[in-house]
Amino acid sequence: MADSLLKSFRDLETWRAAMKLAKGAYRISENFPRSEIYGLTSQLRRSAVSVPANIAEGYGREHRGDYLRFLSIASGSLAEVETLFELAIDLGFSEPDKEFQAQCEQVGRLLTKLRQSLKIAEDSRSERYDSAHDDQNL
Repeated sequence: MADSLLKSFRDLETWRAAMKLAKGAYRISENFPRSEIYGLTSQLRRSAVSVPANIAEGYGREHRGDYLRFLSIASGSLAEVETLFELAIDLGFSEPDKEFQAQCEQVGRLLTKLRQSLKIAEDSRSERYDSAHDDQNL
């Protein structure tokens, strides 16, 4: 997917899937114990919201390296979501939820693909720059 075809981060499939994941985290954590409102509930929700927020913030950055950095942060937040959800299951706050787990996996795959495509574009741009620079020194 070329950046020039996108009008907004909202056009990114990765962002849309991450938004769905964040909504799922809110749905799942609704039934956590009241005593966890400032603990696991809050942490799960904040890390889930961080995924689409970092995708959007990275998209809005001027430099591709910044975008990649924010996508890396989104990937880290996704790992946090998965860990917190597993902990919630282990503590008996939630039942395993195949739909939510599938959403986590989908967002992870999409983030990986997006990061790879940006790295490939960055590498080819860098190679063109190096080649042009080398030609000037001949």
